[in-house]
Amino acid sequence: MTALKPVIRCREIGETDLDAVADLLTRGFPRRSRDYWSSGLRRQAGRAVPDGYPRYGYLLDHNGVAVGVLLLIYSDRGTPGEPQIWCNLSSWYVEPAFRNYATMLTRIAQRRPEVTYVNISAARPTWPIIEAQGFRAYCRGLFFSLPLLSTAGLGSPVDRIDADAEAVDGLPPDEAALLIRHARYGCLSVVVRSKKGPVPLVLQKVRIRQGRFALPAMQLIYCRDISDYVGCAGAIGRLLLLRRGCVSVMTDANGPIDGLIGIYTERRGRKYIKGPQPPRLGDLSDTELPIYGA
Repeated sequence: MTALKPVIRCREIGETDLDAVADLLTRGFPRRSRDYWSSGLRRQAGRAVPDGYPRYGYLLDHNGVAVGVLLLIYSDRGTPGEPQIWCNLSSWYVEPAFRNYATMLTRIAQRRPEVTYVNISAARPTWPIIEAQGFRAYCRGLFFSLPLLSTAGLGSPVDRIDADAEAVDGLPPDEAALLIRHARYGCLSVVVRSKKGPVPLVLQKVRIRQGRFALPAMQLIYCRDISDYVGCAGAIGRLLLLRRGCVSVMTDANGPIDGLIGIYTERRGRKYIKGPQPPRLGDLSDTELPIYGA
């Protein structure tokens, strides 16, 4: 009797797959707890996704058993009349016995020419592989700024946006919704009332692991332009960050940032893009960082 060949197929992740996906990712990323993945998947379950695109991503199915996964986080950064579909290629893992089929996941995940794909957490050994897939690095590193040493924006009031807010004075509805949504993710959403007008910012608390200690810092998740953060860094540092035990803000950068005191490094923070839309430093909204946590 001839044995049946194993059936490997790539398909969208469904609601009934979430426990298996969390198990897979926990095995693939042992530094992350299962609760970390389950919490992030619950956030993906409740967020808006552009019509016609997968909510969670794709998995490799071996005779009904999940053996590989690639999380995708879709968002529309355009307008109702002119959508701009972005996709964050997030966490990826395939069981060792099925690594030969891993390209099935990446191939089907990147097949839409209208989508702008980003990879914001590429490990250094994977850089050549990502570049061979047609991605280009738009961010080479991180700038660790010390806003407490800045005088920019001193005296400007800073409003914190609550997760249960319904609107934000002075902001258009879509931008107000972004700040409120990220407050619900646990980020620090604020509006600096500068002399030039309201300046919206979203920051997320992270820990910089060096040696035996984890140093608290904030990461800039959203701003209209890096110059907005530079122009109110002093107000942010003194009114918000110091009372939270943070002295540094990590910002995507391709070199030192004029107007800020700090250190630039390319040891971490490289980010990649492929697709029709141009990249913009300082916008990590609706990506794995705020949805899953740093």
